[in-house]
Amino acid sequence: MDVGKILQYLVERSRTLSWIMLAIMAGLVVADFLAPSHYDRFFWESVPGFGAIYGFVACVVIIIVSKALGYALLYRPEDYYDD
Repeated sequence: MDVGKILQYLVERSRTLSWIMLAIMAGLVVADFLAPSHYDRFFWESVPGFGAIYGFVACVVIIIVSKALGYALLYRPEDYYDD
């Protein structure tokens, strides 16, 4: 089994794989609406699709905070090391 061939196969079919993964994620959100859980500890856990929305918002916040920290602390001008 050659890992390079597997990766090349996945890269060539990336658009199809992206659509498949989006369909799976949408199916999971729909399943959350159809089969609600009955072991909720907090009221927001009973909201259908809350986990997906919370996860998406958390990822967006992580990206925004990391970019802000990068601009504030890490990024330097092109001539930073010049005398």
